[in-house]
Amino acid sequence: MTNPQDALAPPSSRSATTAQRRSPADGELAESLDAAIDRTCQWLVESQHADGHWCGELEGDTILESEYILLLAWMGRENSDIAHRAARYILQQQRPDGGWAMYPGGDVEISGSVKAYFALKLNGHDAASEPMQRARRAILAHGGADAVNSFTRFYLALLGQISYDHCPAVPPEAVLLPDWFPVNIYQISSWSRTILVPLAIMWASKPVRRLPPELGIEELFIKPPEEWPPLRCPGLKSSGGLFTWERFFRTLDRTLKTCESLRLRPLRRRALAVAKAWMLDRFEQSDGLGAIFPPIIWCVVALKCLGYDDDSPEVRSCLDELEALHLAGENEQGETTLRLQPCKSPVWDTAISLRALASAGRRQGDKAIDRACRWLLEKEVRRPGDWSLKVKAEPAGWYFEYNNEFYPDVDDTIMVMMALDECGCTGSLGVSQSKADSPEEARRQAAAISAKHDAPPTAEAYHAACRRGLQWILAMQNSDGGWGAFDKDNDAEFLCYVPFADHNAMIDPSWPDITARALEALAPHDIRQGHPAVERSLAYLRQHQEEDGAWFGRWGVNYIYGTWQVLVGLRAAGVAVDDEAMVRGADWLVRCQQPCGGWGESADSYADPTLRGQGVPTASQTAWALLGLMAAGRHHDVAVERGARYLIDTQQDDGGWQETEFTGTGFPRVFYLRYHMYPIYFPLLALATWRDLGRRRES
Repeated sequence: MTNPQDALAPPSSRSATTAQRRSPADGELAESLDAAIDRTCQWLVESQHADGHWCGELEGDTILESEYILLLAWMGRENSDIAHRAARYILQQQRPDGGWAMYPGGDVEISGSVKAYFALKLNGHDAASEPMQRARRAILAHGGADAVNSFTRFYLALLGQISYDHCPAVPPEAVLLPDWFPVNIYQISSWSRTILVPLAIMWASKPVRRLPPELGIEELFIKPPEEWPPLRCPGLKSSGGLFTWERFFRTLDRTLKTCESLRLRPLRRRALAVAKAWMLDRFEQSDGLGAIFPPIIWCVVALKCLGYDDDSPEVRSCLDELEALHLAGENEQGETTLRLQPCKSPVWDTAISLRALASAGRRQGDKAIDRACRWLLEKEVRRPGDWSLKVKAEPAGWYFEYNNEFYPDVDDTIMVMMALDECGCTGSLGVSQSKADSPEEARRQAAAISAKHDAPPTAEAYHAACRRGLQWILAMQNSDGGWGAFDKDNDAEFLCYVPFADHNAMIDPSWPDITARALEALAPHDIRQGHPAVERSLAYLRQHQEEDGAWFGRWGVNYIYGTWQVLVGLRAAGVAVDDEAMVRGADWLVRCQQPCGGWGESADSYADPTLRGQGVPTASQTAWALLGLMAAGRHHDVAVERGARYLIDTQQDDGGWQETEFTGTGFPRVFYLRYHMYPIYFPLLALATWRDLGRRRES
């Protein structure tokens, strides 16, 4: 195999034939391409779970381990073996300058660094030790504990370092606000909603564990907490004028705290009862509330505030869900470490793995494909969730995790639909109602699948599930023509001025990447240009193209992700390759290609858009760029061949690619992700697509 370092050489240092427009069908290149594709297919087949699904590690930064230790400390377990192992992992991730970052190569992130320091100190690490001194210097140089975000302040209040008066007000009475009221819990994003409800229960009780002074972190305070700066969403600008939403919500925050201090809370008992019922109802058929780490943590606190003890089934369930996110490792000293995932991604990983294998020529009838398709079919949502308050459609769709019945999302639904379609499970669906669409028929089919697991589902079962998904996707389209992730028209921007909203995830509006992927999923079912939903989406995408031709990426890093997906969506919808938007987007990708032939972009581009398209080349981002260029009709261009060669040359012997960069986005400027399977299935999808286009061109 070619040495991966050779791929870093500029094009001029390679053989003259590399600079020619050649087809992947040409001899030497075709052999290398076929071998690379076969190796990755074999990797996927060997890593498939027995029941048919795939699930790679989902890696976040050390706030996960730190917050876990802080929870354990509140429960009096800071010196448990689990806490010690998590602390070792935190130390392992410390930057040379002493702080902790949100992603490899990122700058010191103050909230994560304060939580890491506090967790280590609680776990018994001496404040005079070199790592702790180094951490303290970095934290103070970046604003100290004074600069932490609202979630971090709640942890500090929980462990007695500050008063709850220095945290934003989160009154449980918010759950009583009716759906028609401009401010209610369903006006905020689903992930913020699942955090807000248990956090409101906690805020009402204000639990505190008083720590001995030697375990406190007052040494990280630059000013007293009452002088700390106000909480604000990153990048949010203050508006001028006599009335501003920021001023309004800050006044409301002070008013709520005054009422709290005077015990003016006549609806508190009812609000807590409603919040408790809301929270417990959503434990059902879910890997914890929302099936993600933050609300599960707060649920433990909320339940104990409501009187549940540690051994109650409810608290035990939450702790078990947190334990299910554990992954063991080892540090340089050979000691066991513990890291946590923010959640698990089996539906997402399975759907994209299937699409990649299908692009390589594997279809229904292949055992690996059949098992995975059946597994996905069994994960279809068949009950109403939070989304149903705004959307009148039959329950349908898919979620991200193993179980998250209340929260199907648009992105997973369209990815699963495309996977089943490309594997040959479905045909053109249309949107008319049929017997197979009825809830009774769907339940009958699901029961038949479960009762006779060894028998493959019928074509009609796949067809009906995807038809329901298609109808659900169309019903979820936002008024502006785009799509968000979990809710419809969840775009009340004024809510971003709530002090609690500084996690930059208060709403779930339309984004170009999801909108374009929806177009990609609709196209195989003859929903293209001319269809009203598509025309509105195209107008939205054109409106949100940047001046340089790129598109913003909400759920992947960043403009490379967004531009790839929009180019694919536009082409699927029937937009011509010589359309100005297509040309400008493709030209931008070509300009971002690096001398090695690959593409890379750091999450730094979220805070500084001038850095878009710049960063360490990665396999996943190179694959995205290639897919975007091929969708724009550039599959024969030198840039695409160079990108494909980069992937071939840097492939490892086992069929994967080395990639430590975080190319997934949780919340821009707040939380990023490393999907460990991204440098597997995305390069396979890109290389197999290029091979297929080359064969068509040659035939």
